[in-house]
Amino acid sequence: MISSILYATDLGLYAPYVLQHALQLARAHGAQLHVIHAVEPLGLFAESVLQTYLDDSVLDELRENGLSVVMSSIEERVLEAFRDDLTEGLTDLDSLKGVRVVQGDPPQVILQEAEVLGVDLLVIGSHSHGDSLHSSLGRTAARLLQLSQVPVYLVPMLQHRSA
Repeated sequence: MISSILYATDLGLYAPYVLQHALQLARAHGAQLHVIHAVEPLGLFAESVLQTYLDDSVLDELRENGLSVVMSSIEERVLEAFRDDLTEGLTDLDSLKGVRVVQGDPPQVILQEAEVLGVDLLVIGSHSHGDSLHSSLGRTAARLLQLSQVPVYLVPMLQHRSA
């Protein structure tokens, strides 16, 4: 039985399409829906630029407090975007139990969140909007299919159907 679902989103062009699948599954099973978005850590270039222009105390404060403010802001924007994208109104959001934005390697973040929440199903898109049409799966989707301890519902991205 499916009582809890985790929808992992890249917030890309096809995120509303994958969200519709996640919401329909949650509704059909009477399941709770959790949403996770992983934000890649700052690259070496960004880190070096920040270190050049900020002293250590400001940089430490930014890392400690600034990131949490940014993550909270992204969470609020994700919820607002979901409300805007839904065609059937806010009643579809009844099954939504939370949105989390976490910094880290996307497959690791998603698998850890799935384990912490004890979900029964993981819903993902097959590709990010930026992935090449020549691969059958995006990097994150491929890793999740390889490593997930729970079933994965994979939504094919529309732009790849005609390829």
